[in-house]
Amino acid sequence: MQPTKVMTDTGAYSDVVFGLFRLRGYRFSPRLADIGGTRFWRIDADADYGELNAVARQRVSLGRVEAHWDDFLRLAGSLKLGRVPATGIMRTLQVGNQPTQLALALAEFGRIEKTLHTLNYIDDENRRRAILLQLNRGEGRHSLARDVFHGKRGELRQRYREGQEDQLSALGLVVNIIVLWNTIYIDAVLAQLRREGYLVRDEDVARLSPFIHERHINLLGRYSFAVSEAVIRGELRPLRKPEHA
Repeated sequence: MQPTKVMTDTGAYSDVVFGLFRLRGYRFSPRLADIGGTRFWRIDADADYGELNAVARQRVSLGRVEAHWDDFLRLAGSLKLGRVPATGIMRTLQVGNQPTQLALALAEFGRIEKTLHTLNYIDDENRRRAILLQLNRGEGRHSLARDVFHGKRGELRQRYREGQEDQLSALGLVVNIIVLWNTIYIDAVLAQLRREGYLVRDEDVARLSPFIHERHINLLGRYSFAVSEAVIRGELRPLRKPEHA
């Protein structure tokens, strides 16, 4: 997948993160919970932003960005080609508790993108709704995964990396199976409703979630993986009528 926008919650962003995403050509779009404490940065100290002059008092150091521009390009290329792991990036950007000069330059670069994002976030209600919608979808997936992974309270107990990766792969497989099952049957229900003459609006369909599982997915007890002949032939189980639920 090649995403163009990446949505996160408030606690996941920093000036450096904004800079890294912009270098890669992505739009980093976090939800902003406390806009009142946000700083707005400007490039031109003499520019007139009208009523925003009072809040846009901080100035970006373009000299620091320019001095490290070649390093930016090398870092972006390494990320694009997968030459630098996440741990290597952190060593590049921080020594002990202190950010490196490259990290400080990235923060200056990221402040430009963060200011633009904050202004658009305040001004555009549709953008705020889109970010919230995407975050809710992510939370729906996490909720399903937590319920599936209930036995160890959602904790990985394997002491070696391969075992942890096996557990995560199995968790992802089960979650994907549930999502696929839900998607197939939601589609079948919608088709049945349309055949029976019910009005099915696209805006309502867009709100349906393939992560629903509380009422029809049994996560406890014994499991049987015997497949019926009808399923082998590609048929679906009969749909339940609401009055029979």
